[in-house]
Amino acid sequence: MSPSPDAAAAAGAIGLVLARPAHLLSVEPFFMEFIGGIEERLARRDMSVLLHIVADQRAELEAYRRWAARGLVDAVAVVNLTAGDERPGVLAELGLPAVLVGTWEGAPDAPSVRTDDAAPVREALRHLLDLGHRRVARVSGPTTLLHTHKRTAALEEGCREAGVEPPIVVEGDYSAESGAELTEALLRRPDAPTAVLYDNDVMAVAGLQAATELGVPVPERVSLVAWDDSTQCRLSSPPLTTMSVDVHQYGITVAESVLEAAAGAPVAERWSPAARITPRGSTARPVVHAAV
Repeated sequence: MSPSPDAAAAAGAIGLVLARPAHLLSVEPFFMEFIGGIEERLARRDMSVLLHIVADQRAELEAYRRWAARGLVDAVAVVNLTAGDERPGVLAELGLPAVLVGTWEGAPDAPSVRTDDAAPVREALRHLLDLGHRRVARVSGPTTLLHTHKRTAALEEGCREAGVEPPIVVEGDYSAESGAELTEALLRRPDAPTAVLYDNDVMAVAGLQAATELGVPVPERVSLVAWDDSTQCRLSSPPLTTMSVDVHQYGITVAESVLEAAAGAPVAERWSPAARITPRGSTARPVVHAAV
């Protein structure tokens, strides 16, 4: 008989390592909501999250080695999967149960909570195309991330199928600084886009501020779409159209899989909640205009 996912766990903790600048966590709501969902599910088992913030993936691997050697966690959730990611292989060698957060098609095979990264991008593009936009830009997250590649590919394919100009894609780092700088550069181009999609809410809010400071009205001259809804998106002026995900439920879903892995039970296939567009005041039909 397989162990129950509610069987007693030795360490009583699930590990989560975030390899990202600590200052971003204070302004980006996504991971706080995500961790809140994980903790809500773990609380039913009287378990907790051992959260560790590190500078890079090398430091993350060292954290896993320490945790495995000391028996500090029963299993880990691995986020922000990258091309050629070493973490699944190292965790398998360590014998530390792990659940990958995102769609993983590499080796070794590992339990994962899969995500459809393409469909939401197509939905956002369809919204913009229906409004009449034909020149779209994207401010992405780091290009090392698998979901960044998949979102960009979906946007490029969608524009090609619609017979519109190829999208202008620039790489950000999820920070307000990159959102502002990249938006300003896009709006100063001779072929400035009439719509910009961002990979998170922080860059989108900063992009809105940058457009305002340049004297480029939103949405009359440029429409903006954020990824991840948040209070700052809803309270901005105008409120930002977003690709909204139930991040709290996402955390609960991941926790269900990690609990199964920690108990040595079969891990059921699960998918993250789908992102859906929430139209607000930052998107409208484009108005022809000259470059800034």
